[in-house]
Amino acid sequence: MLRPILLLPLMLLAACAQGPTLQQRLSTYVGRSEGELVAEMGVPVRTHEAEGRRFLQYEQRRTVALAEPGYYRPVWGPWGPRYGYFPSPPSYGVVGCDITFALRAGRVESFTYRGEGCG
Repeated sequence: MLRPILLLPLMLLAACAQGPTLQQRLSTYVGRSEGELVAEMGVPVRTHEAEGRRFLQYEQRRTVALAEPGYYRPVWGPWGPRYGYFPSPPSYGVVGCDITFALRAGRVESFTYRGEGCG
């Protein structure tokens, strides 16, 4: 039986583990059919055909909280000025990721992605 103290390094290592990257997740579609891609990713927002290739574009958007610094300012009280910290009001922004799959002969050949929300 392992002692709890011996399990601690294993638990810490497991806590640091991260899932697959976007590159790794998208690479699983290479070689698959257009039907399989659409079945899993959904209907693309745009399609384009050029030089015997078909391009399917997907857009992912999400809202994120933006951390803005607060500020210090004097607060007047009965003992004179003191400095107090005032956090900034919450603000939000939209980040996006555009993913384009290139297909040839009905199969995913490659993909590209761009945007600050890819990752």
